[in-house]
Amino acid sequence: MYLIGLSCGLCKKSHPATEPQTVCRDCRRPLLAQYDLPAVEAAVNRGDFRGRESSLWRYRDLLPLPTDEEPVTLSEGWTPLLFAPRFARQLGLSDVRFKDESQNPTGSFKARGMSVAVSMARHFGLRALAAPSAGNAAGALAAYAARAGLETHLFMPSDTPKANIVECNPRVGWDRHFGQ
Repeated sequence: MYLIGLSCGLCKKSHPATEPQTVCRDCRRPLLAQYDLPAVEAAVNRGDFRGRESSLWRYRDLLPLPTDEEPVTLSEGWTPLLFAPRFARQLGLSDVRFKDESQNPTGSFKARGMSVAVSMARHFGLRALAAPSAGNAAGALAAYAARAGLETHLFMPSDTPKANIVECNPRVGWDRHFGQ
């Protein structure tokens, strides 16, 4: 594993990656994953990933989940790059591409992070997860928690679009599709 710890994005205080936590104990700011990048560079070859599954988990060697544990996945990742030749010409460039993250199972790039986060939550033995969100993060957490069989508590502003609320409702949302 190349994850060496967590650090606060504001005060820079170090935190262990061996226990579940998302915010700094001192200043309550989000924690950032710290990787041993020289070790990754020395050990990993791009060719190592060829022929693996077409999902985020093809890069499992670089992710923090122990290799003996099953990830919580909905086949996220491996979304297409779309060429934008007219936009490239307008910028005076030869090649511009956009990553179409709407092809992820929850419709946004949040699926990637939630797959790893919920996998780690299950690894740590958590039974319930909570998050504030007005949209994509809530939908992704609802989907991945449903897949993992974990209880979810979502806190949304009163002006959250109804579609975002509906997709998180277990009676009509992700639980019906991905729940166990």
